[in-house]
Amino acid sequence: MDFNELGLTGPILKAIASENYDKPTPIQNAVIPKFLNNHDIVGIAQTGTGKTAAFVLPILERLIKKNKKNLPKSFPVLILVPTRELAMQIIDKIRTYGKIIRPKAVLIVGGAKPGPQIKSLKDGADIVVATPGRLLDHVKSKVAYLNNTNTVILDEADQMLDLGFMPSIKLIMSNISKSKQAVLLSATMPKAVRSLANEFLNNPEEVNVAPTARPIELIDQRVFIVKRETKLKFLKDIFDNHNIYRSIVFVRTKIGANKLATKLKTSGIDVDAIHGDKSQSQRTRTLKNFRIGKLNILIATDIAARGIDVDDISHIINYDMPNESEIYIHRIGRTARAGKSGIAISLCDVSEKRKLKSIEKLIGYSLYAKVLNSSETLILGNTNKNSTLKDKINTKNELNSNKVVKSTKKRNSAKLFSKKAKKRFAEKRKKRIQQDNHQSIEKLSTKTNKRKDKKSKNNSVKNSNLTFKKKSNKRKFSLNLDDAFHGKAHN
Repeated sequence: MDFNELGLTGPILKAIASENYDKPTPIQNAVIPKFLNNHDIVGIAQTGTGKTAAFVLPILERLIKKNKKNLPKSFPVLILVPTRELAMQIIDKIRTYGKIIRPKAVLIVGGAKPGPQIKSLKDGADIVVATPGRLLDHVKSKVAYLNNTNTVILDEADQMLDLGFMPSIKLIMSNISKSKQAVLLSATMPKAVRSLANEFLNNPEEVNVAPTARPIELIDQRVFIVKRETKLKFLKDIFDNHNIYRSIVFVRTKIGANKLATKLKTSGIDVDAIHGDKSQSQRTRTLKNFRIGKLNILIATDIAARGIDVDDISHIINYDMPNESEIYIHRIGRTARAGKSGIAISLCDVSEKRKLKSIEKLIGYSLYAKVLNSSETLILGNTNKNSTLKDKINTKNELNSNKVVKSTKKRNSAKLFSKKAKKRFAEKRKKRIQQDNHQSIEKLSTKTNKRKDKKSKNNSVKNSNLTFKKKSNKRKFSLNLDDAFHGKAHN
């Protein structure tokens, strides 16, 4: 299917052609027609699948047919994103695909002065691309109105959840008309994101271009087991002994990014770091240099990297292994795009082996980690991709067969256990019933004995009372005779 079959018209098609795009990606094929038919959409797609164009192109198509003039401080289209970098990337895409129709797109993000943003919103806008926190500030101060917004895009919804934006998003969404069209896009679908979709989207159509996250087979994945203190030495080996065209080095923390950048710079390697603590101007400059090729090596945290959409990345280096297996997929998915090859190198220390195992479990095959001693030099040898792919398939089949064997063993052992358990519990129950019966018999016998004792006591008391009464009667009778006798004698 071509772009002209998706419902897009002249000005947009010309802009797409000027960027040398021939065919739409799967998510563009799925989302664009649904969007133009006014359906709410829930899309599950990873970075690098063309999801930005999937919503930018139909938005621009709709703006061609717009007749109304923008109202002050208002905007018909709102795109919410988690990071400044992603917001800037979307603004660039709007300018690229909208260069013929030239829509007014306003960037509203934190870390920048609010004055120019307020000025840009004064006469209204066609599209606002914003981070939730700064937009909410403008809404509260009444420099931005949401009552005329009729289209909302929630991009990278899972990342916004991770960054704690969910309360702000809910507040923003509750101020927008219920008759709006809403599109929610996310790499993963946790419960909180699903509940957000259920709350604010009206019978959404679901698009899932990657039902199970899997790395692209063209990526040559290498894992090296090293000591933590030798990671820097092996990272230098990678840069010193290989031609690195363009590389991203992933670390877990902002402090770690700064420290690593400083150490590499002192070794004469030209690098720069990007993370949340950098100012907006620093981040913009660093990304621009990386995009145009002035900077070849970028050190990034996972959150900051969400906004990096740069083609021709040759190497992805995991200096720190990710905490979650899915993040590994997002990281290495930045290389080997558009049918090109790429290399993903992971430096895994002993304490991170668990993380490696969970990654292998997720992707379904072993990564064949190689142990490196501190005296060795890290040199990447050539690998035969076809053989590695066969190995992956074979190991995947082995893992699946092992899973089947393990599950059958578990089932058999469970059955055996249940039989033994039933027998053992039946015996225990029998003993318990016998004990209970014996105890109840003993209790009954003690009760009957007590009753007998009581009766015998009562009978003895009664008998004693009777004898006493008889005696007293005899005594009375004898007294009366005496009295009578004495009376008669007296007479």
